[in-house]
Amino acid sequence: MFGIALLCVSLSTFAAEKITIMVSGIDKLIYLPAKLAEQLGYLKETGLDIELLSEPAGSNAETEMLSGVAQGVIGFYDHTISLQARGKLVQSVVQFSHAPGEAILVSRAASGNIKSPADFRGRTLGVTGLGSSTYHLTRYIAAKSGIRASEYRLVPVGAGASFISAIARGEIDAGMTTEPTISKLLSTGSASILVDLRTMSATEAALGGAYPGACLYMPTTWVNKHQAQVGKIAEAFVKALRYIKSHSAEEIADKMPGSFYGQDKELNVKAIQESKQMFTPDGIMPESGPTTVLKVLSASDRSLQGKSINLANTFTTRFVTLVQQ
Repeated sequence: MFGIALLCVSLSTFAAEKITIMVSGIDKLIYLPAKLAEQLGYLKETGLDIELLSEPAGSNAETEMLSGVAQGVIGFYDHTISLQARGKLVQSVVQFSHAPGEAILVSRAASGNIKSPADFRGRTLGVTGLGSSTYHLTRYIAAKSGIRASEYRLVPVGAGASFISAIARGEIDAGMTTEPTISKLLSTGSASILVDLRTMSATEAALGGAYPGACLYMPTTWVNKHQAQVGKIAEAFVKALRYIKSHSAEEIADKMPGSFYGQDKELNVKAIQESKQMFTPDGIMPESGPTTVLKVLSASDRSLQGKSINLANTFTTRFVTLVQQ
């Protein structure tokens, strides 16, 4: 009897274990599969106690995971590489996108003087945060055009309303951001697109290959110890990716809460339509993607200098592959 009681306690403890996943800005369309999986009930269907929390800055979300507050982060794949350089092993277990889903926008006031990244010299450029994915991509694109990091200024302006405000007040001449901020600025004529990274073709032209962006990444040790849970979580997100591929932007928007698109649902539908191409259909890492990301990071992340990165340890396809069967 005592043994059976202990077994029941252990099983109930397992079932009640909360799994917290930090989303690096839950209102950003690059992370649409996360909120969609919750809205469609796919996360609930796992039988796990999963909580999605929003932390707009990817670096802060990463810190929450490393401190043990969260078991995973929905953020950019590049964090798995930079963390390995610091001796911390994490891996992407579901790859949401094979393109960044971002764009460099130029303010209306500066549009006459900035026609390409070669015109960044002497300019102030906005990024989500220092050390963020937008930071590394902006520096790489500038360097590719022959502009040294000392020749322009990068300032963290966040995303959404804070990015829009920075453009409106002239605090930045240009900057990299995501949807739906891109569509909002384009609709008002406040900015125009300089470099578009929302589709595979545009990304390959700008960066030389696929660039895996949004993903669910988790500490490797946690993944190895909780394979059953990770498998269920992976299945939920793959279902959401399949839904995105098989449904219209209007149908997807209808499934999202009103708070997701605010007062302009029509603009959000347009933003979803513009963003659909960046998502993978199955959560699998694009074959050449990790190499492209390492190339971009190596141009701007000092922590990688002199370090040997094993890309095979930065992602796994075993969980999403099982979903396909």
